[in-house]
Amino acid sequence: MQHTGDRYSRQERFAPLGREGQQRLAGSHVLIIGAGALGTSIVETLARSGVGHLTIADRDYVEWSNLQRQQLFSEEDARRRLPKAVAAKQRLEAINSEIVIDSHIMDVRVDELEELVRGVDLIMDGTDNFDTRLLINDLAHKHDLPWIYGGCVGSYGITYTILPGKTPCLNCLLGTVPLGGDTCDTAGIIPQAVQMVTAHQTAEAMKLLSGHPEALSNKLVSFDLWRNEWITIGVDHAKMEDCPTCGHQRTYPYLSASNLEKTDVLCGRDTVQIRPGSKRFLDLAETADRLSKLGEGIVDANPFLVSFQLESKRMVIFADGRVLVHGTKDIPEARSLYHRYFG
Repeated sequence: MQHTGDRYSRQERFAPLGREGQQRLAGSHVLIIGAGALGTSIVETLARSGVGHLTIADRDYVEWSNLQRQQLFSEEDARRRLPKAVAAKQRLEAINSEIVIDSHIMDVRVDELEELVRGVDLIMDGTDNFDTRLLINDLAHKHDLPWIYGGCVGSYGITYTILPGKTPCLNCLLGTVPLGGDTCDTAGIIPQAVQMVTAHQTAEAMKLLSGHPEALSNKLVSFDLWRNEWITIGVDHAKMEDCPTCGHQRTYPYLSASNLEKTDVLCGRDTVQIRPGSKRFLDLAETADRLSKLGEGIVDANPFLVSFQLESKRMVIFADGRVLVHGTKDIPEARSLYHRYFG
């Protein structure tokens, strides 16, 4: 394997970072939740920058509509319906073979997060829903880990760096700062909004990881590229003393079973995800064989998932028991299909 000593030389010549900062990056471990538009941009930047250990978790697979903005993926990934975590790892290993890249095909909930945060220095938000972000928020405060929130839709983007014990948490912000209600399903999205959000997220990440917290923005940043609007907001006043996540008497409400969702309508997709209430592990080959014998639809499989086409609906089954029901946003209808074939 060929190693080039000047790989990070241009970065090290940036005086605030230097060689010492680069060494700190090499010794850092970052968890990226979500490998969609935000996640792929984040993880590619951190990989190219030499962050030594990257862990990616994502529940979905690559589709053609992803290629417009999810920069790690190719047409071949979409043709093969590769899980995003797998496709991202393959591409990242071709970009930087000198770092450690772990990838997990999973829907991240409390148990999964508790495992993933072990040994991590920073959590990056690459998700598309507030249910998962509020889980991240609770776990980050429980384990005293910084995390960097980011979101985008249309031409609008927003980001904020959350430091447990110092800044307001996401739960605080939801009560005082309008974070928007549109999704990429209702408003679409342009890739430049993604890139602007992740530029801020990864710049803040490098400040933290290289040992320069004094350089952090300490403000919530929002913008609209189409309208040429740019705002930075001081949100220190939003911190609530009685916040159940970051206040004096913390209960971490989003870690309790009563707040866990088992079904999600996926952002930008005519799709419902159904997640079993208890852990289960499917033999995908056996599942594909069983569905094929029904003679009710077209079955296609790869080592990571099974696709089952039923007229206007398509079900995609993962080894952890999750099923994506494409062709509907109606949760009862999706559940009916799920129970018909999976009990």
